[in-house]
Amino acid sequence: MTTPICPFVWHDLITTDTAAAKVFYAQVFGWSMQAFPSENEYTVVSAGAVGVGGIMPIPAQARERGAPACWQGYIAVPDVDAYAARIQAKGGATVQAAQDIPNVGRFAVVADLHGAVFILFKANGEAAASSPSQRAPGTVGWNELHAGNGLSAFNWYAELFGWSRVRDVDMGPMGVYRLFSTGGVDAVGGMMTKMPETPVPFWAYYFNVDALDAAIDRVNAAGGKVSNGPMEVPGPMFIANCQDPQGAWFSMVASQR
Repeated sequence: MTTPICPFVWHDLITTDTAAAKVFYAQVFGWSMQAFPSENEYTVVSAGAVGVGGIMPIPAQARERGAPACWQGYIAVPDVDAYAARIQAKGGATVQAAQDIPNVGRFAVVADLHGAVFILFKANGEAAASSPSQRAPGTVGWNELHAGNGLSAFNWYAELFGWSRVRDVDMGPMGVYRLFSTGGVDAVGGMMTKMPETPVPFWAYYFNVDALDAAIDRVNAAGGKVSNGPMEVPGPMFIANCQDPQGAWFSMVASQR
């Protein structure tokens, strides 16, 4: 039986100060914001007409497990409960049990075999919104796993979600960087073995910008920090790794400086 292809479809920021975060990201990416009616505070962020994700306070369960302000990726699956069970059977874990979002869908917070956290999601009705262009400014252009072991992690995700290897990049002492696709021929992300100084495996997300230097200026002007970059990577593309004022890590990618 063919494994269904399960793509990333949404990205959320959980943070300690939603008001400040909304001001910061609106300034950096030009996002529009719209409050979503729910029991918990939630703001949908959009790049033009394209829904990108949301901003919300760190949920109580996440606070209890010590989760910091961070970005989270949602992977669309046909059945949240079944996939959560499969993940546990394959050495992963359920971090937060499956539950419904009224009038939206069902989700579960899970971790892979090395501990990197992500979210399973099944929308009510039609599939969740995704960007019509992988390079559209303000949308997520790259999903990057810093894994306990990059190649074994890729095999784990490929078996679960139908992802495909696009190509490998030899990074010398840093090992192999594997580009992967979630359907189609274009890579949507990469996986590598995390650096020894990195405490835990994690997913990192890169937001598209028109020009990297101008975006870096906006990050600095809005009170964020740039920890690495600008740096040229194969493509050629240019990237920068950043933190927002509440400490959440994010990255930016552009085809020009």
